[in-house]
Amino acid sequence: MAIQWKTDELKVNGLKTQVLTAGSGDPVVFWHGAGTAGGWDFLAPLTERFKVYLPIHLGFGGSDDDPVIAGIQDYVMHYLELADLLKLGKFSAIGHSMGGWIGAQFASQHADRLRKLVLIAPAGLYDKEHPATDLFSIKAEELVPYLAENPAALGPPPDVNIDFIVNSYREQTSWARIAWQRNYDPKLAKWLHRITVPTLLVWGKQDKICPASQAPVWQKLIPGSTVRIFDGAGHLVTHEKPESMRAIAEFIAT
Repeated sequence: MAIQWKTDELKVNGLKTQVLTAGSGDPVVFWHGAGTAGGWDFLAPLTERFKVYLPIHLGFGGSDDDPVIAGIQDYVMHYLELADLLKLGKFSAIGHSMGGWIGAQFASQHADRLRKLVLIAPAGLYDKEHPATDLFSIKAEELVPYLAENPAALGPPPDVNIDFIVNSYREQTSWARIAWQRNYDPKLAKWLHRITVPTLLVWGKQDKICPASQAPVWQKLIPGSTVRIFDGAGHLVTHEKPESMRAIAEFIAT
């Protein structure tokens, strides 16, 4: 189902932040991963039950660049300011990959602002036994098989024109500002016990970026968290398995 998004451009500390909204009901914020290609129609099960806020990270899509961003904490503070600006009060948060890293860090510091938390194949955790893949080591032509177990589930490939290439390079540069040296935070595990809201961890079983074998580590570190793993899906589990998105919507609703 194609979602009819309303697009706003808000100034947060002087920086334009593009915020897409759709649906009605209790507020749910979705923090996306390290790329905006592919669209957002997979969020339809959420927009049918909640008012969904989809802010585009600084340095991505239609939002401004912020060259002084040096880590995930800068995004956490940015989104704390945005939540205040939107007068969200308490909200549920969902984060995928890079957005999951943002969500985990946000929740470890500001659990009082959240109702529920969903982390989808989150980045950011150091797991010596099951390390995340360094995206900068993957050639562009090899990326799609890393992202999806069944690439056909992603739909037709995007039109690779000059605008697409420039935006992709810009977004890779934004991700590099926080992940070039290392794609994890060695301190994150120390603070995950501070996440005190109901938390769901979602993975594709065949994830080649943030392996599903990390799930037990996250679950052990986040008190009371639960795990759902969907077979036949990779890093973009919500695209490949629509039932994963429906399960997330049900978790937030109940």
